[in-house]
Amino acid sequence: MSETPESKPANEALHEQIGIDGLYQNWFLDYASYVILERAVPAIEDGLKPVQRRILHALKEMDDGRFNKVANVIGATMQYHPHGDASINDAIVNIGQKNLVLDTQGNWGDVRTGDNAAAPRYIETRLSKFGNEVVFNADTTEWQTSYDGRKREPVTLPVKFPLLLAMGVEGIAVGLSTKVMPHNFIELIEASIAYLKKEPFKLFPDFLTGGQIDVSNYNDGLRGGKIRVRAKIEELDKKTLIIKEIPFGTTTTSIKESIIKANEDGKIKIKKVEDLTSRDIEIIVHLAPGVSPDISIDALYAFTECDVSVSPNACIIIDDKPIFTTVSNILSICTDQTVHLLKRELEIKRHDLKERLLYSSLEKIFIENRIYRDIEECETFEAVIATIDAGLEPYKKDFYRLITQDDILKLTEIRIKRISKFDSFKADELMKRLQTELNEVEDNLLNLTRFAINYYKDLLKKYGKGRERLTEIRSFNTISANVVAIANQKLYVNREDGFVGYGLKKDEYVMDCSDIDDIIVFRRDGKYQIVKAAEKVFVGKDIIYASVFKKNDERKVYNVAYLEGKSGVTYAKRFYVTGTTRDKEYDLTAGAPKSKATYFTANENGEAEVITVNLTAQSTARVKQFDFDFSKLLIKNRSAMGNVVTKYPVRKIAFKAAGQSTLGGMDLWYDSTIGRLNKDGHGRKLGNFDSNDMVLVVYKDGTYEQTNFELTNRYEPSAIAILEKFEPDTVVSCVYFEAAQKIYYVKRFKVETTSLDKKFSFIGDAKGAKLVFISTDQRPRVEFSFMRTNKGEVEKSSVPIDEFVETRGWKALGNKLTSFIVKEITALASAEPKAIEVEVEKVKIDEKPTSKPTNTDAPETDDAEAGGQLGLF
Repeated sequence: MSETPESKPANEALHEQIGIDGLYQNWFLDYASYVILERAVPAIEDGLKPVQRRILHALKEMDDGRFNKVANVIGATMQYHPHGDASINDAIVNIGQKNLVLDTQGNWGDVRTGDNAAAPRYIETRLSKFGNEVVFNADTTEWQTSYDGRKREPVTLPVKFPLLLAMGVEGIAVGLSTKVMPHNFIELIEASIAYLKKEPFKLFPDFLTGGQIDVSNYNDGLRGGKIRVRAKIEELDKKTLIIKEIPFGTTTTSIKESIIKANEDGKIKIKKVEDLTSRDIEIIVHLAPGVSPDISIDALYAFTECDVSVSPNACIIIDDKPIFTTVSNILSICTDQTVHLLKRELEIKRHDLKERLLYSSLEKIFIENRIYRDIEECETFEAVIATIDAGLEPYKKDFYRLITQDDILKLTEIRIKRISKFDSFKADELMKRLQTELNEVEDNLLNLTRFAINYYKDLLKKYGKGRERLTEIRSFNTISANVVAIANQKLYVNREDGFVGYGLKKDEYVMDCSDIDDIIVFRRDGKYQIVKAAEKVFVGKDIIYASVFKKNDERKVYNVAYLEGKSGVTYAKRFYVTGTTRDKEYDLTAGAPKSKATYFTANENGEAEVITVNLTAQSTARVKQFDFDFSKLLIKNRSAMGNVVTKYPVRKIAFKAAGQSTLGGMDLWYDSTIGRLNKDGHGRKLGNFDSNDMVLVVYKDGTYEQTNFELTNRYEPSAIAILEKFEPDTVVSCVYFEAAQKIYYVKRFKVETTSLDKKFSFIGDAKGAKLVFISTDQRPRVEFSFMRTNKGEVEKSSVPIDEFVETRGWKALGNKLTSFIVKEITALASAEPKAIEVEVEKVKIDEKPTSKPTNTDAPETDDAEAGGQLGLF
């Protein structure tokens, strides 16, 4: 008897051979799909991963307005989530720390310090009012059975808010990952409103840890973009820095440890670092003596976790597929979904109102027309139904739908007590109210966009307080690690054998350096190269010069004389080295054999010296000794041949006299977006600076200081009123409120102090003193509005400050602006404006002076009132 395929034993079919590669391909894809869809990546509909969705659903099922132990929430969630309690607990804590859809009680840890939450049996949670309002609606929820078939759970929750963008998400799946940054609550609502109005909008991340963010490469959250996040570091004094906010993804502990490690590695110099964080972040960094606070701040950004880069990667589930997209697209999809859900809710409400209105009408007809008496003699229930239906027949044409038997059955359930107490007036009032609500719903459905905008505005009004942006958006400058690194090593050179490095402690000391510096080396044969600083590096024998190399330094000029080996001619040239390829050898000469450098100097500021050239005794030249001035040479690139010094053989070349710099001053600009000086043409030009020049900085708090023009200086743009090149003849004009006398004064003064980096207050130290107007123009003018009495008319007067008050010292009090009640001070265009322009704004003031007016003439040299604010900045 032959076997048919159908008659094969079951175990033989089970053991049918399948290739390993086939098993791997099928099983791997199944597993990858499961992890992507069911574990790691959020769905676009509600912005939640499955575990988060099940936690919120379990909390809704348990919700009675009171807090629930997290341990109980975990147990309830496990009815829907087929995984361990630890993952559920981590997810609950993660949601709770976002302070959005959950109210928390107990120790939930701290994202700023990295402290973990207490055990789940000790902490409690419940749904917040916001969570209850925007996340749940049983009527618009699509349901499915849980993994074991015992319960039902939502496929997705009907979230009417871009929750995904508000909370952010991170997840690692098989073959892909997602990283959506959290965004600001208020800005998301405003962006949704702008989208509905068809207006442009932009979204940028906002973090609970605060800090500063550079979003120039955010790329709308798309894969491939990058953001830089920095701690907020302030200078407490010249010896102390304070970190008040930290970057996203870091903790105060990790920040402190990174600072200690950078100090141990010699990248920065500090005495100690203290973490005093409690309610507010407070990390105190005590600097070592003689260390610049500005350079130390840059070094903290360069070598510690005070500056981190984050790469967004917005990947979400759309139509059961992982899609890489932008945050703007996510917001538009979420907003469209919100509009759709609002429409469904309105349609459901409209249907409910129509049904209530229908039943109220049926009830009124049934009772007022005494149809209930017609059924008293009916002997069967079918006859009762038929009698009621016949009684309603004349009115059926007025109803929006057909009257069904279920409607009639509801009428038969009306109790005698209700019939006896029926109030026709109240019934009419109820139907009018229902009709009004129905008309409103119909209007909202016809104007759905307007309704959605009002919905978002209502959310903003109810829940927007206290959710202002925490992370400051600004542009960051590029910090060169080589510039801010502390010199933690000593550079040595073995000229004869051709070695440089910080491990050659028995050889010639050159200078201090950092272990991340580059070293430039010139040799006698006219070759030079740049190498990375190390313990010992061979660069070629007969070294004539070695130093730390600063890239793009156009102030450092090399003066060299060299013998051209082929012709025997001695050339001289000046050049700078701004950038080269590391470890590549370059030639200063024409490259002929036996060429060599006969004289060499490196000049930090482009100085050009005079040298004496001595020819050999056998030379046929009539003059065998002459001077050569390098200042006569133009600065060219390193490959230029140079100028001929002599065609005759040279015995020696010797230094004769030092010269001046031929470079002139340095043109500098101030970039107010990052608060730094630069020589690249970014921002407002300050002028040409020589070595003794200074920068004048006037602050809005009524102080000024003079600083050098180092490019590492840091200036806070929001605090600065004036920043310009200091000129000794510059006169500063200002109007300020003197708090002790509650009077406005006008003064003009020259900056006579010479101390660098020290602030001087020119409006006094009394609490409440305020600067109102400031200018360095030659003839500035202001206009002020005033009242002679409390109830008098408002008058105006203009003041040419250069005629109103004499130039005095910076400590002088000045002249009173007026003795009347000042209402407003406005800056006018200067009579002879300089290149710098003062922004014209207004300051409104509305208080009386302490002293009474002494005359009734036009205002001269006395003043008014209190409570003014900065008016021109």
